[in-house]
Amino acid sequence: MNRLVLGCASAGLSLVERLAEKPQPLVVLVEDERRADALRDEGVDARHIDVTNATAIRTVAGGVNSVVVAPESPERVRQLAETARMAYPDAFVLAYVPADTSEADARAISANADRTVEATVETSGWLLDRAGAIGIRTRKLQGVLRDIDGTLAVVAHDNPDPDAIASAIGLQRIAEATGTDAEACYYGEINHQENRALVNLLEYDLTNLSPDDDLEAYDGFALVDHSRPGVNDGLPEDLSVDVVIDHHPPRAPVEARFVDLRSDVGATSTLVSGYLRQLGLDAGTPLSTGLLYGIQTDTDDFSREVSTADFEAAAHLVGDADGTALQRIESPSVTAETLEIIAAAVSSRRVEDDVLTSCVGGISDRDALAQAADKLLEMEAISTTLVFGYTDEMVFVSARSRGTDLDLGEALREAFSQIGSAGGHADMAGAQIPVGMLLEGSEDADRGEVISEVVTERFFETLGIEPDRAAALVYADFLGTEERE
Repeated sequence: MNRLVLGCASAGLSLVERLAEKPQPLVVLVEDERRADALRDEGVDARHIDVTNATAIRTVAGGVNSVVVAPESPERVRQLAETARMAYPDAFVLAYVPADTSEADARAISANADRTVEATVETSGWLLDRAGAIGIRTRKLQGVLRDIDGTLAVVAHDNPDPDAIASAIGLQRIAEATGTDAEACYYGEINHQENRALVNLLEYDLTNLSPDDDLEAYDGFALVDHSRPGVNDGLPEDLSVDVVIDHHPPRAPVEARFVDLRSDVGATSTLVSGYLRQLGLDAGTPLSTGLLYGIQTDTDDFSREVSTADFEAAAHLVGDADGTALQRIESPSVTAETLEIIAAAVSSRRVEDDVLTSCVGGISDRDALAQAADKLLEMEAISTTLVFGYTDEMVFVSARSRGTDLDLGEALREAFSQIGSAGGHADMAGAQIPVGMLLEGSEDADRGEVISEVVTERFFETLGIEPDRAAALVYADFLGTEERE
């Protein structure tokens, strides 16, 4: 059993009709036997019962996770909301409040209902969303957040982008609204000029964690914009996670007390803004601005993997967003190192067919790689770019693609997952490879040359582009290839 309607006045009939069209089981309990008969004639599972008796209700309808209370009078709504809460303490209860409800009755109804809806204001479509899967999901999230006794760490992925940053701040806001202390956290650095501008201009309070930090200060953990601890964050892989909210398809089973993985939307900010709306929370200008920018950047200005939900979320956010701040975030000052890395990417480029790769050498600002990959994609006759650089410990890869059937996320996983970590979207992806995996057995070789050849040839081979034969022979051990006859 999933859904229950308790009492069904004339105002609730259209809602019942729409709920009945959905695949989840629906039961309507009413005291009027004739109304029950009429509903059954319409194909609705309606039953005649004392709707004020919580024990009888549980006997007839078990396993309920959402209840709509929709009788005629305010007094009856108040009574049935209390009955619904007694019968199903953990269910999402939505009460349909008549227009003539007094302030005292409204307060009494709100004490037992998760949401109340004024009959003169809201539509059956609005009610349908909150009585269905979305409302149930929101109720479960609230329950998990309330159950955390202490501080919740809301952890974005390493070196977070705008979508991860805004989602972390948004979930922090939701947790605090349930009475749970929360901190928005991240590992790594925020180097990209736009990301720094986002945090600084909107005055976001983020906690920068390091691998040596004692996590015992936190009593719960939530992951946003990624789904597994220890993968693209500095958390232990065996960490027990309470909440996961992400829009990327998972590469392995995801374990948490509450999991919301919806790869049919373009940004995690879309999901978080949906919860804010469901809960009736005022996001405020700074958070609305960040969430809107998170959706905008992760969908590439609403042109990549964008869904109706992304447009709807943006429409709700844009009225409270700070347009001036958005302009300043989108056009921040550029560091000299970023310009130097873009210049190095141009001068070191290698092109095969319509694919361009470039090794920029040693770096300190990894975010400049993404800017270089974007810039090189503007070159004529280029459909795919892969730009990479390295530190003493790690090679960082950033890739972009447009106008092709290539899935970059899958391509990078195939090329580099055995020697590092990789993933992303169809047209925007990245990878991290430990330097030691590339240099093992080549101590006498030029460090930069080995890294450049191995990364480039692995990528070309994954795309089915014939690699340079001399390089393939010299670096066969690292490329995972054998000399062909």
